[in-house]
Amino acid sequence: MSTLPRHTRLAGLEPLVITAESNFINVGERTNVTGSAQFKKLILEGRYDEAVAVARQQVESGAQVIDVNMDEGLLDSKRAMVEFLNLIAAEPDIARVPVMVDSSKWEVIEAGLKCLQGKGIVNSISLKEGETEFLRQARLVRRYGAAVVVMAFDEEGQADSAARKVGICARAYHLLTTDVGFPPEDIIFDPNVFAIATGIEEHDNYAVDFIEATRELRRRFPHCHVSGGVSNVSFSFRGNEPVRQAIHVVFLYHAIRAGMDMGIVNAGALPLYDDLDPLLRERVEDVVLNRRPDATERLLEIADNYRKKKGEKKAEDLAWRQQPVAARLSHALVHGIDQYVEADTEEARQAAARPLDVIEGPLMAGMNVVGDLFGAGKMFLPQVVKSARVMKKAVAHLLPYIEAEKLRSGDTGRSNGRIVLATVKGDVHDIGKNIVGVVLACNNFEVIDLGVMVPAQKILDTAREAGADMIGLSGLITPSLEEMSHVAKEMQRQGFSIPLLIGGATTSRAHTALKIDPHYEAPTIWVKDASRAVNVAQSLMSPELRGDFVQAAANDYADVRQRHRQRGDGKRLVSLEQARAQAFRPDWASYAPPAPRQPGVHVLDDYPLAELVEWIDWSPFFNAWELAGSFPAILTDPVVGAQASELYRDARAMLDRIVAGKWLTAKGVFGLWPANSVGDDVVLQADGGERWLRFLRQQADKPADRPDLCLADFIAPRDSGRQDWIGGFAVTAGIGIEPHVARFEAAHDDYSAILLKALADRLAEAFAERLHQRVRTEFWGYAPDEALDNAALIAERYRGIRPAPGYPACPEHSEKQVLFDLLGAPARAGITLTEHFAMSPAASVSGYYFSHPDSRYFVVGRVSKEQVADYARRKGVPLAQAERWLSSNLDYDPD
Repeated sequence: MSTLPRHTRLAGLEPLVITAESNFINVGERTNVTGSAQFKKLILEGRYDEAVAVARQQVESGAQVIDVNMDEGLLDSKRAMVEFLNLIAAEPDIARVPVMVDSSKWEVIEAGLKCLQGKGIVNSISLKEGETEFLRQARLVRRYGAAVVVMAFDEEGQADSAARKVGICARAYHLLTTDVGFPPEDIIFDPNVFAIATGIEEHDNYAVDFIEATRELRRRFPHCHVSGGVSNVSFSFRGNEPVRQAIHVVFLYHAIRAGMDMGIVNAGALPLYDDLDPLLRERVEDVVLNRRPDATERLLEIADNYRKKKGEKKAEDLAWRQQPVAARLSHALVHGIDQYVEADTEEARQAAARPLDVIEGPLMAGMNVVGDLFGAGKMFLPQVVKSARVMKKAVAHLLPYIEAEKLRSGDTGRSNGRIVLATVKGDVHDIGKNIVGVVLACNNFEVIDLGVMVPAQKILDTAREAGADMIGLSGLITPSLEEMSHVAKEMQRQGFSIPLLIGGATTSRAHTALKIDPHYEAPTIWVKDASRAVNVAQSLMSPELRGDFVQAAANDYADVRQRHRQRGDGKRLVSLEQARAQAFRPDWASYAPPAPRQPGVHVLDDYPLAELVEWIDWSPFFNAWELAGSFPAILTDPVVGAQASELYRDARAMLDRIVAGKWLTAKGVFGLWPANSVGDDVVLQADGGERWLRFLRQQADKPADRPDLCLADFIAPRDSGRQDWIGGFAVTAGIGIEPHVARFEAAHDDYSAILLKALADRLAEAFAERLHQRVRTEFWGYAPDEALDNAALIAERYRGIRPAPGYPACPEHSEKQVLFDLLGAPARAGITLTEHFAMSPAASVSGYYFSHPDSRYFVVGRVSKEQVADYARRKGVPLAQAERWLSSNLDYDPD
């Protein structure tokens, strides 16, 4: 009895046998909601007949397999997969080809496998969750009789180097063939196609790494296949389809020669390799094969010539390159152009007596222009940070020569001053601090940045050892205010006399005057934002300006303290008893709280970043860069519009790289629990027992028709006879950010590092907004017919609220610990709390869900010592601890 040769045998209605003589197998990509905006729109709108036509077009264009993916947040992916596969199964001209069932969710893959006739392909499984889950899924694939795509992804993440790609695939091969009995010919490796030409040096070799990994995998495992998502390689040229297609063709040309025999491509949109314009092919080949360090820049030079096959190239104005070197350096600094800075810096160094003269001469002259323009409002913060990138690259080039000069002469050079910056202990936020550091460095201050979570003694030891001229403290959460007070007390106790600068989102003139300045006899200055930092620092360092500047601040703080002592009756607090008597009391007898469709705790692992991009609220992003205005009007603002538009383009380009390269991982967890209120507390049922949430109540002296609110008012009282519910969540989009930030910082690119952190924050907020929408419409389901656009969602025109511990309606951060324990957030979402209840990663959001139609946001404001004592009793903590926690509320001052 003869045996069949080891060929891969797939089938729709017709067989597809893949042999060594087979040509490249085209897997059609347009029936994928993540890869085709048109197909996604059709599926979301329920236009399945037109979606079927897309599949037909793919087969007619030469696709030998069609890839079907329904991973879209607004879809019931499982239902959509089943419905679409059943529809195409009834179309013989489509059903004749095999189907690749593509999803990141195993339940969707399994549902799709049950619909297939013939033999299809699963895309994909990986070692991401370890060998146990990998083997479980592999056995099920084998049981369903499908071939399988194995991603080069293990417990440490996606493989980027050729060695990692081969190592992970080899490990998967041995597990599949040894433990599962998988036929080698039914294994398809996907060694990860990543975007090239992104402007990041580490990405330049991604295509070469894929090609070399392919060559080695086919050598080691000749019966297996190699596939990949080809469109990923050109992601940095989104919007320029002719160049993207050229990159696809050149990449395929070399990858196929190395052994790639399958690929997810748009089968109807590939030109011929030999038909490419010779200049374009040469430049693309330089990029794909990483043949020269300036390959990306050279491709960008001609890319616009091919956009939509029309239009003229907008030539770069290089007239400034004909100017003397000092003028060239100044131009580069003002315009943030780093392309030529190392060559120009070297030219200036060779003409200078000392390398330090280049810094103190043309570079500082250029930065002075930047400072003058920034101070005059003619440059904006993003431009200044780009200028800093140029400056840092120039200084990095000069540093070895300067160090050698120092050894010979002992000259340490001069700066405007030395400042130690730190985010205080318990806090992990540093975007604002980093911007301040960049702006100060641009003005020739020597900045020693200690990072985040820095203990007081380390700050003081560093300042003493470095001979610092001042210390700058930053913080975002309210517990950081107490830590800043502690640092001030320690500076006084240890005999410091240098100025202390205070900054961060939760800081204020009032808090600095009331809580920090009294503890330190030397100047304590509140810095409102980065644009004020240089003026403050220069004034403190100037013998002529310092005295008047410090006295003005002291007078200002004295006025704040006097106003605080003389607050009138308009700010009088009522007793806690009176405030509770004036609580908000809904008509619970006529209201039935909605029960969730899916109660309990739910985990969202590796949430699609592409989905979150659509939910970003861009206005806070511009505010972080100190560009005032609302999106999208800010893009055409007569003052900041041009810079806002440039920043937005940079942000969108980086977002594309974040999504394509999976730089970040978004994870989340949420819970919906039975709950009732008991006074100012909420008791909920979780894990077989009771858990308590403690809230604070307003104590303002209000008219009788305006209640003193507490969040517990929005939950049905235990004695009402109504069963109510409460939700909680924690999400992050910051997992995996550290190596990318480190890479940018190592390249002296603070602009990109800050941009990445700001975008991670926006993605986390977008995740919170998107999840709340899904909770309202899907998981809790109390607003199933909600139909709001993004503007309406940002304006919070929906039912229900999601207040967060540490914010005005529930200002106590320590309640976050109860929420995190309920959710199991560290284990389930990778989010932890610091000792001061800051969330790590910094790009994280947490809070509660309330469904009552009258629930709303409010400000607790000032609270009395009576309420603090009551809170301590309810919380079961010492009074002194509660006073420390709530100190920012005890002395709340709107001025």
